[in-house]
Amino acid sequence: MKFRKTVLKNGLRIITVPMKETQTAAVVIMVGVGSRYESEKEAGLSHFIEHMFFKGTKKRPTHLHIAEELDSIGGEYNAFTAKDVTGYYAKTDAKHIETALDIVSDIYLNSKIDAGEIEKEKGTIIQEINMYEDTPMSDVGNVYDSLIYRGNPLGREAIGKKKTVGSFKRENFINYMNRFYVANDTVVSIAGKFNDREILEKARKYFSGMEKGKKPNFKKIAEKQKKPQAKVKFKETDQTHLIIGSRAYHENHKDRFALGLLSVILGGNMSSRLFVEVREKRGLAYYVRTGIDSYNDCGNISTQAGVEHKNLEETIKVILKEYKKISSEKVEKKELQRAKDYIKGRSVMGLEASDEVAMFFIDQELKRKKIMTVEEIFEKIDKVTIDDLLRVAKDIFHENKLNLAVIGPHKDGKKFEKLLKL
Repeated sequence: MKFRKTVLKNGLRIITVPMKETQTAAVVIMVGVGSRYESEKEAGLSHFIEHMFFKGTKKRPTHLHIAEELDSIGGEYNAFTAKDVTGYYAKTDAKHIETALDIVSDIYLNSKIDAGEIEKEKGTIIQEINMYEDTPMSDVGNVYDSLIYRGNPLGREAIGKKKTVGSFKRENFINYMNRFYVANDTVVSIAGKFNDREILEKARKYFSGMEKGKKPNFKKIAEKQKKPQAKVKFKETDQTHLIIGSRAYHENHKDRFALGLLSVILGGNMSSRLFVEVREKRGLAYYVRTGIDSYNDCGNISTQAGVEHKNLEETIKVILKEYKKISSEKVEKKELQRAKDYIKGRSVMGLEASDEVAMFFIDQELKRKKIMTVEEIFEKIDKVTIDDLLRVAKDIFHENKLNLAVIGPHKDGKKFEKLLKL
């Protein structure tokens, strides 16, 4: 898959990926700032800004003007805030790509950030916070992050806190955007069926006047954990939700491909070890999955499940047994090959969609040292051996790196810490 990267004089990067075998096109604009860049008083500001960008520009004065124009062409559009990036996107029929680019660039560059709209949106975001609080399957991830990244902005919820959200004024938004929403930390990715030269010129016209700036540093993670740790959030729930995992690698680590394969073998699909052991053999959970979170300076691998309250201890023991097994015994070659084929197959299917292609390239541009093509990534995956997996598993799965987060009607976190043994 061929792409073109263009860097404007102000440092803004534009990636274009023409696709012949599609009838759609997508625009993604991403800035390299998220909740980990916020001070305690700014907690939730990145996410709040994301909301405000859809509230109106000079050209499109209200939310309804923006929504109606995108809805009238059948567009899919939204935004997201993560710990380290914030993104805005639209996907349309390819013939409407210029409209999509015009709208997404307009909200990114020209949002009014109206004081009255800020006050109204506070209520919406507080209800969003309440929604996540009432969804333990989602909230357990926040408990886990607050444990493993305690004392660092990475440990806070990206959505923020009710107290800080309620305190924001317009000047907070403007100051934050002036610091972080700068040309040299912004990437525009356009993928789909379009004329590459024409769409690049339009993007250049929109973004060439954007100001560049100096991006402040974030507070890095100091990996000082010396013993297993657990955190329990007491809540009367129908299920106990848990995440158990270990500290792992940063997003550019040389062994990230081996780590990805380990996560698939452990709990990445319905034939994975933990799906079979936890769900199929024992009926302990409806869902059980293993995944990876990685950032510039740190990362972790973890397994999440929802179980009956009485089965929590047994589930923890089963997961830890599989962690120990994979770090002490070589996987079979055919099991490793299945994991490789799974990743490649899912990637190929996902990259049939223009929005996934745009995200694939923009994510790498902001987070990786270089953009790799799908073929280059597959080559790296194919080079991983069973010896690599064992070496990485031995490095990752140590008791002093283990962490457990629980939401449910439980109170004794020390009791669960004692179970964290390999």
